[in-house]
Amino acid sequence: MSVSSLPEDLATLSELNESALLDVLGTRFRHDHIYTYIGDILIAINPFKYLPLYEKSEAEKYKSCSKNSLPPHIFAVADRAYRSMLGRLASGPKNQCIVISGESGAGKTESTKLLLRQIMELSKGNSQLERQVLQVNPLLEAFGNAQTVMNDNSSRFGKYIQLRFHNTAVKGAKINEYLLEKSRVVHQDEGERNFHIFYYMFAGISATDQEVYGLLDPKFYRYLNHNYGTDETVQQWNVKYQEVCNALDMVGFLEQEQVDLMTILAGVLSLGNIIYEPQDTGILKVTDQSKGWLKAAAGQFGVEEEELLKCLICTMAVTRGESIKRYHSKQQAEDARDSIAKVAYGRVFGWIVSKINHLLAPKEDMDTEELQEIGILDIFGFENFAVNRYEQMCINLANEQLQYFFNHHIFLMQQNEYKQEGIEWEAITFKDNKAILDLFLAKPLGMFSLLDEQTAFPRATDRTFVDKINNSFKGNPHYKVERSHSPAFTVIHYAGKVQYNASGFLEKNRDTIPASIRGLFINSITPLLSVLFTATVSRTGTLMAQQRPRQRAEDNFNSTRKQSVGAQFRHSLAVLMEKMFAANPHFIRCVKPNINKLPNQLDSKIFMDQLRYNGLLETIRIRKDGYSWRPFFEEFAERYGILLITPNISFTKESCLAILQTTGLKDWKSGKSRLFFKYWHQDQLAKCIERLEKAAIIIQKSYKRFRCQSRYKILLAELQIQRQQELERQIEERRQIELEQEMERKKQEMEWKNEKLVAPPVPLPRKKKPLPRPRSAAVDKFHNAVQPPVPRPRSKLVEATPFDNSRDHLANSWLQEQTDKEQRINKKRATIRWFKETQARKVLQNGTFPCWFHGMITRRESEDLLANQPLGCFLIRVSGSREGYTLTFRGVDRCRHYMIEMQPNGKYVILGEDRAHPSLPDLVEYYKTVGIQPFMEVLTTPCGQKCDNETDYEELRNFSVKINPQENSSFNTMADVLTHDRVHNALSKLFVPPESQLSMQPQVPPVMKKIIDRKLQAAASGEMTAVNSENWNEAEQQGRTHTLPRLHPSIRLAMREIQQVLEQQPTFHSPNTGKEVVPELPPKQFKERHRPPLLGSEHYNKK
Repeated sequence: MSVSSLPEDLATLSELNESALLDVLGTRFRHDHIYTYIGDILIAINPFKYLPLYEKSEAEKYKSCSKNSLPPHIFAVADRAYRSMLGRLASGPKNQCIVISGESGAGKTESTKLLLRQIMELSKGNSQLERQVLQVNPLLEAFGNAQTVMNDNSSRFGKYIQLRFHNTAVKGAKINEYLLEKSRVVHQDEGERNFHIFYYMFAGISATDQEVYGLLDPKFYRYLNHNYGTDETVQQWNVKYQEVCNALDMVGFLEQEQVDLMTILAGVLSLGNIIYEPQDTGILKVTDQSKGWLKAAAGQFGVEEEELLKCLICTMAVTRGESIKRYHSKQQAEDARDSIAKVAYGRVFGWIVSKINHLLAPKEDMDTEELQEIGILDIFGFENFAVNRYEQMCINLANEQLQYFFNHHIFLMQQNEYKQEGIEWEAITFKDNKAILDLFLAKPLGMFSLLDEQTAFPRATDRTFVDKINNSFKGNPHYKVERSHSPAFTVIHYAGKVQYNASGFLEKNRDTIPASIRGLFINSITPLLSVLFTATVSRTGTLMAQQRPRQRAEDNFNSTRKQSVGAQFRHSLAVLMEKMFAANPHFIRCVKPNINKLPNQLDSKIFMDQLRYNGLLETIRIRKDGYSWRPFFEEFAERYGILLITPNISFTKESCLAILQTTGLKDWKSGKSRLFFKYWHQDQLAKCIERLEKAAIIIQKSYKRFRCQSRYKILLAELQIQRQQELERQIEERRQIELEQEMERKKQEMEWKNEKLVAPPVPLPRKKKPLPRPRSAAVDKFHNAVQPPVPRPRSKLVEATPFDNSRDHLANSWLQEQTDKEQRINKKRATIRWFKETQARKVLQNGTFPCWFHGMITRRESEDLLANQPLGCFLIRVSGSREGYTLTFRGVDRCRHYMIEMQPNGKYVILGEDRAHPSLPDLVEYYKTVGIQPFMEVLTTPCGQKCDNETDYEELRNFSVKINPQENSSFNTMADVLTHDRVHNALSKLFVPPESQLSMQPQVPPVMKKIIDRKLQAAASGEMTAVNSENWNEAEQQGRTHTLPRLHPSIRLAMREIQQVLEQQPTFHSPNTGKEVVPELPPKQFKERHRPPLLGSEHYNKK
């Protein structure tokens, strides 16, 4: 069968059975046609390879496209959802949701990324928000995805992405996360890995930064199973880490927050290497080999070592006002250690989501009720492993809920409406999973209710829980009792049987941590950790960093822990379903062709099993014979009444029938209160509306042309009259001038004749005697003179208008020009002040401005500077209309201007690009090798200053400071360090107002003040000369000061102690097998390759 003869829509199949369905989908898959329609539902098969289906040219084709004009594609679903949200299709503007479902490894995460990208392209905006939204996925993938047996990039949490639009542009986004698999932090089955971010850290962080965070070789860590990756994999992880760091910068995370984030993750890993042993008294202690790990974890968490140890090995209880200390057994201490690691990581992930929502939220001045929404659901796929635990039960429950949502919209709701409206219909049987949902969620005898009940009993165990549900559900057809030594039970899901191992169910449902740990972490000097444990947890399990009016901390803690993990998950699912039922759904069913993750291979059995339990045969039949679109009469008449071209029609059944008579549609039916249409009728009606829109445009164009032509003729006639009047006025003026000249000539002739006649002299008149001045009263010089009376105003009938005197009009124009000029000058001064106070230090290099920086010049001036320059020449200037910069580039045909935005976290981004830069010099260096979109032009030659001695621009001349090269190159003595300080302070004073210098002093915690004081004392005695010189050289090479963890010296000491122990005993215990594991690298070789020289080692040796 040729590909061209294969149907793109399975609802058009003439023969409907499993073999025909498998033949069509299999043939299309082998020819790389991975997308197929079932009416308006999309089937997506994971190809496990790259396909050229997602290039920019392909994305352009699917903008405002008709369903039948192009092959099936996920971009078409994005376009359909976007146009439906705007009200351009069958219904009016309404919220939309796209539901992506399928097994683990079927391609749901990749589909989500493609949908996001296409929707951002469709929104046609040019804001930085769109780029930030696209950076959310790699960030959440790093912290929430992991490698499993079934999928190398499996989502270990669920997310619902809400994109919010105003008109056509995106204005905000919100992420809702569900049930992160925190147990993966402390345990992974064979063939699986921890969360991606741990491996990205080791691959991407430099050796110097690893020492700063307190990281050693990844094979030393128990929570990573003492395993790492191949060289090729490590290179890929390195690239991923750079992408994560860029995503953090792009979204808006501060540098100190990123440092604290990585330090907490390092603390989680260090915590896992703490091992206990009993003393003679029976009280536990930390082994000598793991004391360094305890010290490292305490430093990374920013707490006291002794306090952390107390929280691990004992519990404080208060009874009748008396404190009682209860020491843990070894198993309890290990559980406490692991629970701290899980809760810390879970709170970090929740904080990241909360921070993203805060940074990407719509502006406060926007009315949220006016915003439309598109939601994308990417939730964990159905899972059936060799050993299935609590997390798999919750994941499969979520998939049962999604399957019910699909069945409700596709089958149940449709067939019920057919009965109510009296439509003839042969019922289609489908696999209803409502009974399975009741098995889990019913109250008070559902599985989760019984689990919560057992969780509340202190003496209950996993075995008692299994016995309880065995007694409750032994007669249920969807439940099977298991006879085994371990607590286990089997549930028959819609996708097949799954056996669950109930070991750990109660503890995971409680998700408790030692009460003292919360108080300890709240008082941590690491700000982020304090924020994580001060925040409250909502009913859905979401971290709420913004606290409500202050309550007692203990009350907040107790109120959030009363709800079990299962209760939070049930509530979050209920909220999700409420959002989805209120929106118009679009379905994408992802299918994987084989379980080996290999391209070009289709396992018929695996493939058909997925098609069966997804109910695709029944879906094809109901899409073929059923009526997927069922609007009410009023809704249809209001939307399509324009097709009658009759004003003020009534929204009745008769009007709807009249509208349908004009369209020529077939195969529709009319009920009691609704119309029933096939899925293709929406496109046909949209074409009818489109024809009217085109006709309306032609009418508008013709009317506007007629109106403009008429106005043009009137203006032309007025202009001709004005010209005629002007000509007549000029003729009249010329005649008057000639007449005046003639009169002047005659007058001169008369005077000339009179001068010839001699006349007797005429005596001059006598001068009159001046009258005496009246005596005036004395004038008081201390009072104002009496003002003359003000004349009464003229009547309104003769009052002058602004156009009576052209001089007054010119004076007003001159005043307006002066006002505008003064505003421009003030705006320029404010921008220059902003630059001097906040930016100049970041742009300066060695005390002078780079040659490519040209201060505040206009667009025309920048183009004149680049007029005769070679291709690729560039300059950066301060924008005159906003607080930012503009990159002007000499392109092939003209100069191009790129806006450079400054993020709230101080990073620089070219508008439309997806990479953030810490400074303008870094931005320039990056784009010397990478082209700027969309023309992919590379910066080559900087446009230098006209004068070599000083800058060309007045606002920069007082801020360039030359540094002595000798001072810049030598920092081997303390005097050089002090010289560096003087230069740095001198530069700082240039750009900081005097009144704000005091406020810019860093707020140093008391612990750090003591450390700094000791350093200064040691420096004064000459003990840290070599250390300081090394630090200054490194800082000078980096060009900026590196942000450090709060207790970096303590972390450094702990790492030194651990390395000394590892050199003596390089063996570790695997958490899963209990066997000793020897690292591949010998201690000496590891020391040479992975451990950089410790900063301050000479100092500590001397002490």
